[in-house]
Amino acid sequence: RPKIRGAWSDLTLDSEKKICITSSSSSSSSSSSMDKQQSQQIECIVCGDKSSGKHYGQFTCEGCKSFFKRSVRRNLTYTCRANRNCPVDQHHRNQCQYCRLKKCLKVGMRREAVQRGRIPTQSYHGQFALTNGDPLQCHSYLSGYISLLLRAEPYPTSRFGSQCLQNNNIMGIENICELAARMLFSAVEWARNIPFFPDLQVPDQVALLRLTWSELFVLNAAQCSMPVHVAPLLAAAGLHASPMSADRVVAFMDHIRVFQEQVEKLKVLQVDSAEYSCIKAVVLFTTDACGLSDVAHVESLQEKSQCALEEYVRSQYPNQPNRFGKLLLRLPSLRTVSSSVIEQLFFVRLVGKTPIETLIRDMLLSGSSFSWPYMPIQ
Repeated sequence: RPKIRGAWSDLTLDSEKKICITSSSSSSSSSSSMDKQQSQQIECIVCGDKSSGKHYGQFTCEGCKSFFKRSVRRNLTYTCRANRNCPVDQHHRNQCQYCRLKKCLKVGMRREAVQRGRIPTQSYHGQFALTNGDPLQCHSYLSGYISLLLRAEPYPTSRFGSQCLQNNNIMGIENICELAARMLFSAVEWARNIPFFPDLQVPDQVALLRLTWSELFVLNAAQCSMPVHVAPLLAAAGLHASPMSADRVVAFMDHIRVFQEQVEKLKVLQVDSAEYSCIKAVVLFTTDACGLSDVAHVESLQEKSQCALEEYVRSQYPNQPNRFGKLLLRLPSLRTVSSSVIEQLFFVRLVGKTPIETLIRDMLLSGSSFSWPYMPIQ
Protein backbone atom coordinates (compact mmCIF):
# COMPACT_ATOMS: atom_id res chain seq x y z
CA ARG A 1 0.00 0.00 0.00
CA PRO A 2 1.00 3.65 0.15
CA LYS A 3 4.71 3.97 0.66
CA ILE A 4 5.44 4.99 4.27
CA ARG A 5 8.89 6.07 3.21
CA GLY A 6 10.00 7.03 -0.23
CA ALA A 7 11.82 9.39 -2.48
CA TRP A 8 10.19 12.58 -3.63
CA SER A 9 10.98 14.22 -6.92
CA ASP A 10 9.99 17.79 -7.61
CA LEU A 11 7.17 18.47 -10.00
CA THR A 12 9.37 19.93 -12.73
CA LEU A 13 10.56 16.57 -14.00
CA ASP A 14 8.81 16.65 -17.36
CA SER A 15 9.66 20.28 -17.90
CA GLU A 16 13.29 19.64 -17.05
CA LYS A 17 13.40 16.85 -19.59
CA LYS A 18 12.03 19.21 -22.21
CA ILE A 19 14.62 21.84 -21.27
CA CYS A 20 17.39 19.29 -21.61
CA ILE A 21 16.14 18.23 -25.03
CA THR A 22 15.66 21.70 -26.46
CA SER A 23 18.97 23.06 -25.19
CA SER A 24 21.16 20.09 -26.04
CA SER A 25 23.58 20.16 -28.94
CA SER A 26 23.69 17.56 -31.68
CA SER A 27 26.59 15.81 -30.00
CA SER A 28 24.87 15.64 -26.63
CA SER A 29 21.69 14.38 -28.35
CA SER A 30 23.70 11.60 -29.91
CA SER A 31 25.22 10.77 -26.54
CA SER A 32 21.78 10.81 -24.93
CA SER A 33 20.49 8.44 -27.60
CA MET A 34 23.35 6.05 -26.92
CA ASP A 35 22.65 6.23 -23.19
CA LYS A 36 18.99 5.44 -23.82
CA GLN A 37 19.84 2.44 -25.96
CA GLN A 38 22.25 1.19 -23.34
CA SER A 39 19.79 1.79 -20.51
CA GLN A 40 17.31 -0.60 -22.07
CA GLN A 41 19.76 -3.38 -21.30
CA ILE A 42 21.30 -2.03 -18.08
CA GLU A 43 19.85 -2.30 -14.60
CA CYS A 44 19.81 0.53 -12.09
CA ILE A 45 23.18 0.41 -10.38
CA VAL A 46 21.54 1.25 -7.06
CA CYS A 47 18.48 -1.01 -6.79
CA GLY A 48 18.57 -3.28 -9.83
CA ASP A 49 15.35 -1.96 -11.37
CA LYS A 50 15.21 -1.09 -15.07
CA SER A 51 17.50 1.85 -15.82
CA SER A 52 15.99 4.87 -17.55
CA GLY A 53 19.36 6.35 -18.52
CA LYS A 54 22.48 7.88 -17.03
CA HIS A 55 21.72 10.22 -14.15
CA TYR A 56 24.34 12.08 -12.11
CA GLY A 57 27.09 9.91 -13.51
CA GLN A 58 25.52 6.45 -13.29
CA PHE A 59 22.77 4.40 -14.91
CA THR A 60 19.79 4.48 -12.54
CA CYS A 61 16.02 4.11 -12.52
CA GLU A 62 13.70 7.12 -12.24
CA GLY A 63 13.03 6.38 -8.58
CA CYS A 64 16.68 6.39 -7.48
CA LYS A 65 17.42 9.40 -9.67
CA SER A 66 14.59 11.36 -8.04
CA PHE A 67 15.56 10.21 -4.55
CA PHE A 68 19.18 11.29 -5.04
CA LYS A 69 18.20 14.65 -6.52
CA ARG A 70 15.79 15.36 -3.69
CA SER A 71 18.31 14.34 -1.02
CA VAL A 72 21.07 16.53 -2.44
CA ARG A 73 18.96 19.57 -3.26
CA ARG A 74 17.38 19.65 0.17
CA ASN A 75 20.57 18.57 1.96
CA LEU A 76 18.63 15.87 3.80
CA THR A 77 20.12 13.79 6.59
CA TYR A 78 18.77 10.31 7.21
CA THR A 79 19.09 7.83 10.07
CA CYS A 80 19.33 4.06 9.79
CA ARG A 81 17.31 2.16 12.38
CA ALA A 82 19.33 -1.02 11.85
CA ASN A 83 23.07 -1.61 11.38
CA ARG A 84 23.61 0.72 8.39
CA ASN A 85 23.77 -2.25 6.06
CA CYS A 86 20.15 -2.55 4.90
CA PRO A 87 19.38 -4.23 1.56
CA VAL A 88 18.80 -1.75 -1.25
CA ASP A 89 17.04 -3.47 -4.11
CA GLN A 90 13.90 -3.03 -6.16
CA HIS A 91 11.68 -4.33 -3.36
CA HIS A 92 13.42 -2.76 -0.34
CA ARG A 93 14.75 0.55 -1.68
CA ASN A 94 12.15 2.63 0.17
CA GLN A 95 12.68 0.99 3.56
CA CYS A 96 15.87 2.79 4.61
CA GLN A 97 16.72 6.16 3.10
CA TYR A 98 20.07 6.30 4.90
CA CYS A 99 21.33 3.11 3.27
CA ARG A 100 19.83 4.06 -0.09
CA LEU A 101 21.68 7.39 -0.16
CA LYS A 102 24.83 5.69 1.10
CA LYS A 103 24.67 3.25 -1.80
CA CYS A 104 23.98 6.03 -4.31
CA LEU A 105 27.22 7.70 -3.26
CA LYS A 106 29.12 4.43 -3.02
CA VAL A 107 28.35 3.45 -6.62
CA GLY A 108 29.49 6.84 -7.89
CA MET A 109 26.49 9.14 -8.18
CA ARG A 110 27.87 12.68 -7.98
CA ARG A 111 26.45 15.37 -5.72
CA GLU A 112 27.98 18.11 -7.85
CA ALA A 113 26.05 16.84 -10.88
CA VAL A 114 22.74 17.81 -9.31
CA GLN A 115 21.83 21.20 -10.73
CA ARG A 116 20.21 23.29 -8.04
CA GLY A 117 17.32 25.62 -8.57
CA ARG A 118 16.56 24.73 -12.18
CA ILE A 119 12.81 25.23 -12.23
CA PRO A 120 10.65 26.21 -15.21
CA THR A 121 9.21 29.70 -15.44
CA GLN A 122 5.73 28.28 -15.56
CA SER A 123 4.25 25.11 -14.16
CA TYR A 124 0.93 23.43 -13.72
CA HIS A 125 -1.96 25.69 -14.82
CA GLY A 126 0.29 28.73 -14.30
CA GLN A 127 -0.22 28.56 -10.55
CA PHE A 128 3.49 28.66 -9.66
CA ALA A 129 4.99 31.29 -11.95
CA LEU A 130 8.39 32.63 -10.91
CA THR A 131 9.22 36.25 -10.33
CA ASN A 132 12.48 37.61 -11.78
CA GLY A 133 13.78 34.07 -12.20
CA ASP A 134 14.12 33.46 -8.46
CA PRO A 135 14.04 29.78 -7.44
CA LEU A 136 10.67 28.71 -6.12
CA GLN A 137 10.82 27.59 -2.52
CA CYS A 138 9.68 24.06 -1.74
CA HIS A 139 7.22 25.18 0.95
CA SER A 140 5.60 27.73 -1.36
CA TYR A 141 5.32 25.20 -4.14
CA LEU A 142 3.76 22.54 -1.94
CA SER A 143 1.29 25.06 -0.57
CA GLY A 144 0.19 25.73 -4.13
CA TYR A 145 -0.15 22.02 -4.84
CA ILE A 146 -2.33 21.53 -1.77
CA SER A 147 -4.44 24.52 -2.78
CA LEU A 148 -5.18 22.85 -6.11
CA LEU A 149 -6.08 19.60 -4.35
CA LEU A 150 -8.52 21.49 -2.13
CA ARG A 151 -9.95 23.47 -5.02
CA ALA A 152 -10.78 20.24 -6.82
CA GLU A 153 -13.32 19.24 -4.15
CA PRO A 154 -16.76 19.45 -5.80
CA TYR A 155 -18.70 19.92 -2.55
CA PRO A 156 -17.94 22.09 0.49
CA THR A 157 -17.25 19.67 3.34
CA SER A 158 -19.56 21.50 5.75
CA ARG A 159 -22.51 20.98 3.39
CA PHE A 160 -21.59 17.49 2.26
CA GLY A 161 -24.37 15.74 4.05
CA SER A 162 -26.14 18.48 5.98
CA GLN A 163 -29.34 18.13 3.98
CA CYS A 164 -29.42 14.41 4.69
CA LEU A 165 -29.16 14.63 8.47
CA GLN A 166 -32.26 14.39 10.59
CA ASN A 167 -32.74 15.90 14.00
CA ASN A 168 -31.80 12.72 15.84
CA ASN A 169 -28.74 12.18 13.63
CA ILE A 170 -30.21 8.91 12.37
CA MET A 171 -30.35 8.88 8.59
CA GLY A 172 -33.12 7.20 6.67
CA ILE A 173 -32.47 4.68 3.91
CA GLU A 174 -33.08 7.20 1.13
CA ASN A 175 -30.73 9.73 2.71
CA ILE A 176 -28.01 7.13 3.23
CA CYS A 177 -28.15 6.15 -0.43
CA GLU A 178 -28.22 9.78 -1.54
CA LEU A 179 -25.22 10.73 0.57
CA ALA A 180 -23.29 7.64 -0.50
CA ALA A 181 -23.91 8.43 -4.17
CA ARG A 182 -22.75 11.99 -3.61
CA MET A 183 -19.58 10.83 -1.87
CA LEU A 184 -18.68 8.38 -4.63
CA PHE A 185 -19.30 10.99 -7.32
CA SER A 186 -17.27 13.48 -5.28
CA ALA A 187 -14.29 11.11 -5.18
CA VAL A 188 -14.30 10.64 -8.95
CA GLU A 189 -14.96 14.30 -9.73
CA TRP A 190 -12.17 15.33 -7.35
CA ALA A 191 -9.73 12.98 -9.07
CA ARG A 192 -10.70 14.38 -12.48
CA ASN A 193 -9.69 17.87 -11.38
CA ILE A 194 -6.55 17.42 -9.29
CA PRO A 195 -3.09 18.15 -10.73
CA PHE A 196 -1.55 15.49 -12.98
CA PHE A 197 -4.32 12.88 -12.79
CA PRO A 198 -6.07 14.15 -15.96
CA ASP A 199 -2.74 13.92 -17.79
CA LEU A 200 -2.54 10.17 -17.23
CA GLN A 201 -3.79 7.85 -19.93
CA VAL A 202 -7.50 7.11 -19.52
CA PRO A 203 -6.97 3.37 -18.89
CA ASP A 204 -4.58 4.31 -16.08
CA GLN A 205 -7.11 6.73 -14.59
CA VAL A 206 -9.77 4.02 -14.66
CA ALA A 207 -7.42 1.44 -13.13
CA LEU A 208 -6.45 3.75 -10.27
CA LEU A 209 -10.04 4.68 -9.42
CA ARG A 210 -11.32 1.14 -9.68
CA LEU A 211 -8.73 0.02 -7.14
CA THR A 212 -9.00 2.92 -4.70
CA TRP A 213 -12.64 4.03 -4.84
CA SER A 214 -13.58 2.24 -1.63
CA GLU A 215 -10.69 3.82 0.29
CA LEU A 216 -11.61 7.26 -1.03
CA PHE A 217 -15.19 6.55 0.01
CA VAL A 218 -14.14 5.76 3.59
CA LEU A 219 -12.05 8.95 3.71
CA ASN A 220 -14.99 11.01 2.44
CA ALA A 221 -17.28 9.34 4.98
CA ALA A 222 -14.94 10.36 7.79
CA GLN A 223 -14.40 13.84 6.37
CA CYS A 224 -18.11 14.65 6.21
CA SER A 225 -18.77 12.97 9.59
CA MET A 226 -21.21 10.55 8.03
CA PRO A 227 -23.41 9.02 10.75
CA VAL A 228 -22.82 5.28 10.71
CA HIS A 229 -25.63 3.42 12.51
CA VAL A 230 -26.16 -0.31 12.19
CA ALA A 231 -29.95 -0.50 11.75
CA PRO A 232 -30.33 1.84 8.76
CA LEU A 233 -27.23 0.35 7.14
CA LEU A 234 -28.68 -3.13 7.40
CA ALA A 235 -31.93 -1.83 5.96
CA ALA A 236 -30.10 -0.07 3.14
CA ALA A 237 -28.34 -3.32 2.34
CA GLY A 238 -31.73 -5.00 2.01
CA LEU A 239 -31.16 -7.46 4.84
CA HIS A 240 -34.70 -6.85 6.10
CA ALA A 241 -36.21 -7.83 2.76
CA SER A 242 -34.50 -11.15 2.09
CA PRO A 243 -33.96 -14.12 4.40
CA MET A 244 -30.39 -14.47 5.59
CA SER A 245 -28.71 -17.02 7.81
CA ALA A 246 -27.62 -15.97 11.27
CA ASP A 247 -23.98 -16.54 10.37
CA ARG A 248 -24.22 -14.24 7.39
CA VAL A 249 -25.91 -11.54 9.44
CA VAL A 250 -23.15 -11.76 12.05
CA ALA A 251 -20.49 -11.56 9.32
CA PHE A 252 -22.19 -8.54 7.81
CA MET A 253 -22.41 -6.87 11.20
CA ASP A 254 -18.69 -7.43 11.60
CA HIS A 255 -18.03 -5.70 8.27
CA ILE A 256 -20.13 -2.75 9.42
CA ARG A 257 -18.11 -2.61 12.63
CA VAL A 258 -14.85 -2.47 10.66
CA PHE A 259 -16.24 0.37 8.56
CA GLN A 260 -17.35 2.22 11.69
CA GLU A 261 -13.93 1.78 13.32
CA GLN A 262 -12.03 3.18 10.34
CA VAL A 263 -14.29 6.22 10.16
CA GLU A 264 -14.06 6.84 13.91
CA LYS A 265 -10.27 6.50 14.04
CA LEU A 266 -9.94 9.18 11.39
CA LYS A 267 -12.38 11.41 13.26
CA VAL A 268 -10.33 11.04 16.45
CA LEU A 269 -7.25 12.37 14.65
CA GLN A 270 -9.23 15.50 13.71
CA VAL A 271 -7.84 15.46 10.19
CA ASP A 272 -8.25 18.83 8.49
CA SER A 273 -9.31 19.43 4.87
CA ALA A 274 -5.78 19.92 3.54
CA GLU A 275 -4.63 16.70 5.17
CA TYR A 276 -7.59 14.80 3.75
CA SER A 277 -6.79 16.09 0.26
CA CYS A 278 -3.16 15.00 0.52
CA ILE A 279 -4.09 11.62 2.00
CA LYS A 280 -6.57 10.99 -0.81
CA ALA A 281 -3.88 11.83 -3.36
CA VAL A 282 -1.47 9.40 -1.67
CA VAL A 283 -4.17 6.72 -1.81
CA LEU A 284 -5.15 7.46 -5.42
CA PHE A 285 -1.64 7.44 -6.89
CA THR A 286 -0.88 3.82 -6.05
CA THR A 287 1.36 1.52 -8.04
CA ASP A 288 -0.73 -1.46 -6.94
CA ALA A 289 -3.20 -0.88 -9.79
CA CYS A 290 -2.89 -3.48 -12.54
CA GLY A 291 -1.77 -2.59 -16.05
CA LEU A 292 -0.40 0.90 -15.45
CA SER A 293 1.49 2.21 -18.48
CA ASP A 294 4.00 4.21 -16.42
CA VAL A 295 4.41 2.84 -12.91
CA ALA A 296 7.41 5.05 -12.11
CA HIS A 297 5.44 8.21 -12.93
CA VAL A 298 2.51 7.20 -10.74
CA GLU A 299 4.94 6.35 -7.94
CA SER A 300 6.52 9.80 -8.23
CA LEU A 301 3.07 11.42 -7.97
CA GLN A 302 2.36 9.46 -4.82
CA GLU A 303 5.67 10.55 -3.35
CA LYS A 304 4.97 14.19 -4.25
CA SER A 305 1.65 13.98 -2.43
CA GLN A 306 3.26 12.33 0.56
CA CYS A 307 5.91 15.03 0.72
CA ALA A 308 3.25 17.74 0.50
CA LEU A 309 1.43 16.14 3.43
CA GLU A 310 4.62 15.90 5.46
CA GLU A 311 5.58 19.53 4.87
CA TYR A 312 2.06 20.72 5.65
CA VAL A 313 1.81 18.75 8.90
CA ARG A 314 5.20 19.93 10.10
CA SER A 315 4.38 23.56 9.41
CA GLN A 316 0.80 23.54 10.73
CA TYR A 317 1.20 21.14 13.67
CA PRO A 318 4.73 21.77 15.02
CA ASN A 319 3.66 20.58 18.49
CA GLN A 320 2.56 17.18 17.14
CA PRO A 321 5.80 15.60 15.87
CA ASN A 322 4.15 12.19 15.48
CA ARG A 323 1.12 13.41 13.56
CA PHE A 324 2.48 12.70 10.08
CA GLY A 325 3.33 9.13 11.04
CA LYS A 326 -0.08 8.59 12.61
CA LEU A 327 -1.81 9.76 9.44
CA LEU A 328 0.22 7.46 7.21
CA LEU A 329 -0.36 4.52 9.52
CA ARG A 330 -4.10 4.87 8.96
CA LEU A 331 -3.79 4.22 5.23
CA PRO A 332 -3.08 0.46 5.08
CA SER A 333 -6.09 -0.28 7.28
CA LEU A 334 -8.45 1.48 4.86
CA ARG A 335 -8.35 -1.64 2.72
CA THR A 336 -9.76 -3.70 5.57
CA VAL A 337 -13.11 -2.24 4.57
CA SER A 338 -14.24 -4.54 1.77
CA SER A 339 -15.29 -2.76 -1.41
CA SER A 340 -17.97 -5.40 -1.98
CA VAL A 341 -19.41 -4.66 1.46
CA ILE A 342 -19.50 -0.93 0.74
CA GLU A 343 -21.23 -1.72 -2.52
CA GLN A 344 -23.81 -3.90 -0.74
CA LEU A 345 -24.38 -1.42 2.07
CA PHE A 346 -24.73 1.77 0.09
CA PHE A 347 -25.27 1.17 -3.61
CA VAL A 348 -27.24 -2.00 -4.30
CA ARG A 349 -30.54 -0.15 -3.82
CA LEU A 350 -29.45 2.55 -6.25
CA VAL A 351 -27.85 0.57 -9.03
CA GLY A 352 -28.92 -3.03 -8.51
CA LYS A 353 -26.46 -5.43 -10.11
CA THR A 354 -24.56 -2.77 -12.06
CA PRO A 355 -20.89 -3.11 -11.00
CA ILE A 356 -19.50 -0.07 -9.22
CA GLU A 357 -16.42 -0.31 -11.44
CA THR A 358 -18.65 0.29 -14.46
CA LEU A 359 -20.24 3.32 -12.80
CA ILE A 360 -16.82 4.72 -11.92
CA ARG A 361 -15.68 4.50 -15.52
CA ASP A 362 -18.90 6.19 -16.68
CA MET A 363 -18.47 8.94 -14.08
CA LEU A 364 -14.88 9.50 -15.13
CA LEU A 365 -15.74 9.81 -18.81
CA SER A 366 -19.04 11.68 -18.40
CA GLY A 367 -18.10 14.11 -15.64
CA SER A 368 -20.92 16.32 -14.41
CA SER A 369 -23.26 14.98 -17.11
CA PHE A 370 -23.28 11.55 -15.45
CA SER A 371 -26.70 10.29 -14.33
CA TRP A 372 -27.28 7.41 -11.94
CA PRO A 373 -29.16 4.33 -13.09
CA TYR A 374 -32.37 4.57 -11.11
CA MET A 375 -33.47 1.74 -8.84
CA PRO A 376 -36.67 2.40 -6.88
CA ILE A 377 -36.33 2.38 -3.09
CA GLN A 378 -38.24 -0.58 -1.71
